[in-house]
Amino acid sequence: MKRRYLLAITMVSFLFVFFLLLSPYSTMNRAFADNHEGVTAATDFLSKLSNSLSEVSSRVTPSVVNISTTMTVTAQETPFGELFNDPFFRRFFGTPFGPEQKYRTTALGSGVIVSKDGYILTNNHVVKNAEKIKVILYDKRQYDARVIGTDPKTDLAVIKIDEKNLPAIKIGNSDRLRVGDVVLAIGNPFGLSHTVTMGIVSAVGRSNIGLADYEDFIQTDAAINPGNSGGALVNAKGELVGINTAIFSKSGGYMGIGFAIPSNMAKAVMESIIKYGKVIRGWLGVTIQNITPEIAKHLGIKANKGALVTDVVKGSPADSAGLKRGDLIVEYNGNPVNNTTELRNMVAQTRPGKIVELKIIRDGREITMTVTIGELPEKLAEAGTPAHENILKGVYVQNLTPQIREELSIPSDVQGVVVTNVDEDSPAYGILRRGDVITEVNRREIKDTKDFENALSGIGGNESVLLLVYRHGGYVYLTIKP
Repeated sequence: MKRRYLLAITMVSFLFVFFLLLSPYSTMNRAFADNHEGVTAATDFLSKLSNSLSEVSSRVTPSVVNISTTMTVTAQETPFGELFNDPFFRRFFGTPFGPEQKYRTTALGSGVIVSKDGYILTNNHVVKNAEKIKVILYDKRQYDARVIGTDPKTDLAVIKIDEKNLPAIKIGNSDRLRVGDVVLAIGNPFGLSHTVTMGIVSAVGRSNIGLADYEDFIQTDAAINPGNSGGALVNAKGELVGINTAIFSKSGGYMGIGFAIPSNMAKAVMESIIKYGKVIRGWLGVTIQNITPEIAKHLGIKANKGALVTDVVKGSPADSAGLKRGDLIVEYNGNPVNNTTELRNMVAQTRPGKIVELKIIRDGREITMTVTIGELPEKLAEAGTPAHENILKGVYVQNLTPQIREELSIPSDVQGVVVTNVDEDSPAYGILRRGDVITEVNRREIKDTKDFENALSGIGGNESVLLLVYRHGGYVYLTIKP
């Protein structure tokens, strides 16, 4: 009896130990199963992502073309051959000596087919001065192209080949882009046909880069290299959201910062070129500048965003609508205005004759008014913005007002324009200061912003300028050099 009792106890103990030892393996098996399911889910996600990107690439790539241009350039012959024609040596040693020789040179770029009947969108700098343009399609077919129109102010151009049923890309709405959106850049970097790179939208609305007069760039870290210019920037749906234009680089190659012209701007320029043979831009008829805390304080304005009106062209749409100097434009046709670049771009892309609504701040009160946008006059379109074309680029001025005179203690007999801001990358930075009153430009008397703009229009891009400036109770001559 006692032996059977001991045997029973031994069996129970054995079973208890057996199940105790078995339980960790059950836990491990469950953990393994859970981990396996996690790996499977991650693999499935990556596979779907890979398939999606492949599908977008295969659908969009045929719409991107290789552009090859031929042109004649003039260079001076030297006894050292091509060595002293290299830009590096020309930078340090100047123009080489010797008789001029003409050479034929080629360049590569990219373009995007935007219509089935052969219209192609690209950069102006890709086809500028080209004597012959050759377009190579994805399937290796080659065509001679002709220029339909160019727009240096946005660095865009439209060319055309004679063919039908081409794989035109779908143009998306670039205004819907958000920072962090996945994008693909497609082009021909270094002549490597139809290369696709992936990245994200790093920023939108980039301006004051110095690449064009009208800037509203998309910044991306998708690899863009020489030869990508004019190529496509597409979103995850395969829609064109930008035209690749330039890179920021100290080496000449990819450094993680590329810029593309938004598709909405490109589309407006393209449609105007195709329909009218030129770009027709909207015109408000005001001189504007960014609001600064100092100016806002002087003018009694609490807002820190917007475009401050410094002058109104007589007889312009703005004049007819009742805009006045000192008005702060904070909204344009339902869209907020953060700075002068945004307002300038929105007005330029507005169809002449369209009635738009403006919200302004005047004497501390918000006022809503309507204005009928006019067409930018040819003379103004050709002249552009003088301050961005010469040594005084990045210098912002406005007319002297009684309030400014009082705040800065400027005598009533001092005439000129007051400097409100100087960009850090301006040649005048560190020489001109806020509060300086420019009374003469190259010995030419300045009474207001119109005189200032007229004086600037006669100054070349690399010319130095002599200024007579009233500063701290006295006059001083200043020279601004390239």
